Amino acid sequence: MLPRTEHLIDLALEEDAGLGDLTSRAIFPADHRSRAVIEAGQDLVLCGVEVAARVFTRCDPALRVRRHRPDGAALRRGQVVLTVAGPTISLLTAERTALNFLQRLSGIATQARRFAAAGARLGVRIADTRKTTPGYRALEKYAVRCGGCANHRSSLGEHVLIKDNHIAAAGSLGRAVARARAAAPHLAKIAVEAKTAAEVGAACRARADVILLDNMTPGQIRRAVARIGGRAVVEVSGGVRWETLPDYAMAGVDVISVGALTHSAVAADLSLTLQPPRRRG
Repeated sequence: MLPRTEHLIDLALEEDAGLGDLTSRAIFPADHRSRAVIEAGQDLVLCGVEVAARVFTRCDPALRVRRHRPDGAALRRGQVVLTVAGPTISLLTAERTALNFLQRLSGIATQARRFAAAGARLGVRIADTRKTTPGYRALEKYAVRCGGCANHRSSLGEHVLIKDNHIAAAGSLGRAVARARAAAPHLAKIAVEAKTAAEVGAACRARADVILLDNMTPGQIRRAVARIGGRAVVEVSGGVRWETLPDYAMAGVDVISVGALTHSAVAADLSLTLQPPRRRG
């Protein structure tokens, strides 16, 4: 289980069922039992199976979950993801929370798979950003990996990325790079965000390891790539959408980071259905 996942599950269950499930408790006795299936309502890339299963068992250890497909699997509409059986009240209490995790993470994985396939065709690596749901970063970045895209840094402490506000506060790009190189661990790469041709030149002179071309047009990127001339890893970010991805995936660009992988992913269509009780013959 990924870091903080148990805590997120507890928060979600407390949010939705902290006072219990009034409807289910009013209809069913405590010993009533049911069996349910979760299935895909669309073609999708699955992610969050273990989290959904843990929601059910966290809600009630008496619930028994069977996983039918692993995370990262490509599912067709109608395929079963998991089955769960046990006390009806507990099953219905956990339903929405389990589906929320599963739909959100599968939506990200599905979107990531689409971008990853396009990146492979275009010869460029697609990465995510830190534009994630607060508290859910580890899960959402895991979903990105399930879809086949790469993770950018997961926190501010992972590597040096000098952005516009660092440059403004330091007084110049060169000064910011020099200070970062002097203070950062010797294995740390120095990445610099550049918004203009002048900043690209300054980043080259400062010997930045990675130059992130931010919010540039394809034409500006083409000129920047020529100026960098292979002296640094070239990353492109800002304003990249599915429709414009081919415009940015040009020779010399190594990585395209896309915030939409996480912040604009649409929840996947998955649903839970109770099975009719078996007749005793």
